Amino acid sequence: MTPITPMSQLFKAIALFTPGGDLIYCIDPSKQGRWHVHLCVALQEILNLPEPPHFLIPGYTATIDRWLDPNTGAVRTVAEVYPAVQRYQPLLNAAFGIGDLVWKTSPWEDSSCNPILLDTYRDRFGALWEDHNLILQVSPPGSRVESKREISPCAGYVLRLFVSGNSKTTEQTLVRIHQLLEQGLGSSYTLKIIDILSSPEEAEMNQVAAIPTLVRISPLPVRRIVGEFTDSSRALQILTTY
Repeated sequence: MTPITPMSQLFKAIALFTPGGDLIYCIDPSKQGRWHVHLCVALQEILNLPEPPHFLIPGYTATIDRWLDPNTGAVRTVAEVYPAVQRYQPLLNAAFGIGDLVWKTSPWEDSSCNPILLDTYRDRFGALWEDHNLILQVSPPGSRVESKREISPCAGYVLRLFVSGNSKTTEQTLVRIHQLLEQGLGSSYTLKIIDILSSPEEAEMNQVAAIPTLVRISPLPVRRIVGEFTDSSRALQILTTY
């Protein structure tokens, strides 16, 4: 993962989710565009899809623009998310470093967001419906800065963070986790956020009895950290112990 964006930074960004819950996003401080097609091409390469999954646009996207108001000199934020991925707001806030922002929900578009229509692509694009524990930032088109993350969803550490609901506590936990992993892990990783309220079966399968819990799925053996992650040294020791 890349470092969390400071609140003062001006940028445009777009996030694209898959039906399985994977996330790929792009942040551009030069504010040149939204790069929907760019993210679709990246998903095609990463998941070995037959073609870019343009049918995910706009129903599975979220966009944000942080700009300086010339009249007031204040930083303004416009953030929009589509209903199909509205539940991922805590993850979006942590990825873009924007605190506990409440995103504006874009209007439903039946022509592109209809689940029945989307399901017609499932046979050909089955990988999009699978959970690869993928949270990936890619560089804007034409950027000279290479992505700081490995594009392979199987590389490095595979982690799952179990939280409960979309709350201030969840937001704070996500920020702490991203800071902990970025500043101390020193290796590529993928992090999947799981809300036990909507996915209780995953909590049961992973033997999660308290919230928040961070689980290291790979490399083996499985490791668990329960609590608020305030002791970063101890948390990193557990995560990196084989």
